[in-house]
Amino acid sequence: MQLFTKSLRPAQAAALLGVSKSTLLRWERQRPDMPRPRRYSDRLTIYDRDELIAWRDTHAKGVAA
Repeated sequence: MQLFTKSLRPAQAAALLGVSKSTLLRWERQRPDMPRPRRYSDRLTIYDRDELIAWRDTHAKGVAA
């Protein structure tokens, strides 16, 4: 299934960013520049891996997006 090859579940997205899942969810609420997940159902939330990597790299360099 090609749709999910670059997709991460919340726990995987948190691990990619080096934070806890609760921090990831807090950032989602508090940071307007944070990539938004796609919610396909109550039990399926997906983050785009490439968007998260780009966001992480921008913030690691101290550049405001």
